[in-house]
Amino acid sequence: MAPVLNIVIGSHVWVADKDLTWIDGEVFKIDGQNAHVCTTKGKTVTANVSDIHPKDTEAPPDGVDDMTRLSYLHEPGVLDNLAVRYAKNIIYTYTGNILIAINPFQRLPNLVDVQTMEKYKVSCAPVGLY
Repeated sequence: MAPVLNIVIGSHVWVADKDLTWIDGEVFKIDGQNAHVCTTKGKTVTANVSDIHPKDTEAPPDGVDDMTRLSYLHEPGVLDNLAVRYAKNIIYTYTGNILIAINPFQRLPNLVDVQTMEKYKVSCAPVGLY
């Protein structure tokens, strides 16, 4: 059973968008199961409350290096965090012990310097026979 989220007037949320996949905004009215959202792109959208995802308003503007630090780990939050970091040429992002790498299709300075390689180096312990 999915958790019930408390979406109220003033909630910062993500709603589906046919052009952008997800768009963020603020709930300004609720009619039963429908929430009316004023998006940051100036659109007014009506969506079922069950189709809305809360937005992490405390995430830093540069995104987080490990997505387990996001308040809400859902599709729009993950995609936004990856997009923010990609726009800043930060192509590596962790989700727990999983490293996500986004191909920048260009050479990035400092991508293969010792400091960067050490930050993302996987420690391999020898496997013993039992």
